[in-house]
Amino acid sequence: MRRYSAFAIAKEALRHNTGWQKAWRSPAPRKKYDVVIVGAGGHGLATAYHLGKNHGITNVAVVEKGWLGGGNTGRNTTIIRSNYLQDPSAAIYEKARSLYETMSQDLNYNVMFSPRGVIMLAQTHHEVRGYQRTAHANALQGVDTRWISPAEVKKLVPIINLDGPRYPVLGGLWQARGGTARHDAVAWGYARACSAMGMDIIQQCEVTGIDSAEGKVTGVQTTKGQIACDKLAMVVAGNSGLLAEMAGFRLPLETVPLQALVSEPIKPCMDVVVMANTVHGYMSQSDKGEMVIGGGTDGHNGYTQRGSFHHVEETVRALVETFPMISRLKMLRQWGGNVDVTGDRSPILSKTPLGNCFINCGWGTGGFKAIPGSGWAMAELVAKGEPGPLTAEFGLNRFREGRFIDESVAAGVAH
Repeated sequence: MRRYSAFAIAKEALRHNTGWQKAWRSPAPRKKYDVVIVGAGGHGLATAYHLGKNHGITNVAVVEKGWLGGGNTGRNTTIIRSNYLQDPSAAIYEKARSLYETMSQDLNYNVMFSPRGVIMLAQTHHEVRGYQRTAHANALQGVDTRWISPAEVKKLVPIINLDGPRYPVLGGLWQARGGTARHDAVAWGYARACSAMGMDIIQQCEVTGIDSAEGKVTGVQTTKGQIACDKLAMVVAGNSGLLAEMAGFRLPLETVPLQALVSEPIKPCMDVVVMANTVHGYMSQSDKGEMVIGGGTDGHNGYTQRGSFHHVEETVRALVETFPMISRLKMLRQWGGNVDVTGDRSPILSKTPLGNCFINCGWGTGGFKAIPGSGWAMAELVAKGEPGPLTAEFGLNRFREGRFIDESVAAGVAH
């Protein structure tokens, strides 16, 4: 695969851009692979990439029922942070955040990582205590966060209203090395790197069944025919329950819609990410000037990928009090995604009751920020067949044994 560089851009400019290659191949599926990964979103592609880079396994197929990155990877608000309370959560999210810092260089693809910083607003006294506790936990975990005063919040975010009658700002948890990245570019960069290693990315290829013999997976049935494999990794976010049913087991999660919206573009006015858990609204400004706004999950289960006016109204109504200037903005577009939520609001990276079949799911509203760390950890699990340090606590058996990793409140997000 040709390397991207300033020299290559200049060379192609001189010959009218006639020499660029396709970023990745679109081959027909072969009869058999060492590993088949179901789901060509960020987590699936990151798993494939680290299988090749870290473990030398390149006879891999990534199958996708739609188009590459067309699920939650392309439908999120691109926030990256690692300021979680529980040790296992902080470890995998901090691994992901650190990998984001060098991802553009590692993949030779600009993912537009912007370490602009993330503030988690405390708007109740309960949140003040909670975030101060998290700051102490992060210090022990080696995660760089700190508690900041309302005055420091105002200095970082001049457009904020500290004295809202319902939601005053009492301080915040600040992670200076958090930020955002371009969600599509993350998927495209991984896909290009995987294709360069000889892996097959097969789009418009829906899995319709899972084959097994003697308690172990042997392959998958797809709309493009049967594909045999030695190992199977299921990385399909909101559709995880459906795929698990094909494999003969159930998952302790539910699928709910999550919505977001962007405003019309305006001049730069906010260069950090702000999250407000009390109202569950969060906002950042994109490079194009749009205000990117997200909220909480819908109150019902479903697989819709559409927005709904009432949810947008609830989110914006609360944010307008904290950021009065956005009341004059027009909404440009809105959308929804399908997120898979577990009871303890922590992910599942685990072996399954079907031998040589592995599952990566349950990221809820925090999937994008975890992509590189998730891929690193999942690749180790698939390659070795046993959980490594990052996945040991996230097994399916924790629900049977009562070893919950409770991030339902500790994450600073009311999922």
